[in-house]
Amino acid sequence: MPKIAPAKAPSVANLIENIRSCTICTGLPLGPRPIFQFSSKSKILIAGQAPGRITHEKGIPFDDPSGNRLRDWLGVDRDQFYNPDLFAIVPMGFCFPGSKKGGDLPPRLECAEKWRDQILAELSGIVLTLVIGKYAMDWHLGAQQGKTLTETVKNWESAWPELLPMPHPSPRNGLWLKKNPWFERDVLPPLQRRVKQLADDNSN
Repeated sequence: MPKIAPAKAPSVANLIENIRSCTICTGLPLGPRPIFQFSSKSKILIAGQAPGRITHEKGIPFDDPSGNRLRDWLGVDRDQFYNPDLFAIVPMGFCFPGSKKGGDLPPRLECAEKWRDQILAELSGIVLTLVIGKYAMDWHLGAQQGKTLTETVKNWESAWPELLPMPHPSPRNGLWLKKNPWFERDVLPPLQRRVKQLADDNSN
């Protein structure tokens, strides 16, 4: 009996097309609109939570006040940030999950279960992963987390320079930043140096 060749894995372009047409999550308040970016050449992975309402309406990841703060933290401009050969932006949920009092709902579980392993398998060039928020930390850090998000971020040097746990850059986290000035003082300078190095390497 002749051997059957294993099915060929979809190309990155096919994978992106499949994700953009995904409707696996039902009951989304604004309907499905997967928002992400990556390429086979991406160097830095931003593992976030899920798009907010503004992001859903614009269809561009982090094109909101959270994104403005994140770009400041990284020390990059919009052109650099939206270059998929430099940044892969792969949240835990690709679609806006809806809101509740005090913030947005958690990312839908179906999304990561369906797509995340496939995407990460294609991102072989990633050398720095930025893990933003509790849900992304649960996936990427698991039992390596501290008891609180603050404790996890304080232990940032344990996985540096390959991985960095970060608080969410949302304006709602202004109080956390005031209570934890060490983050901007001690963490952001080496982060910005690392990002600049990778951006410079990417442009050569």
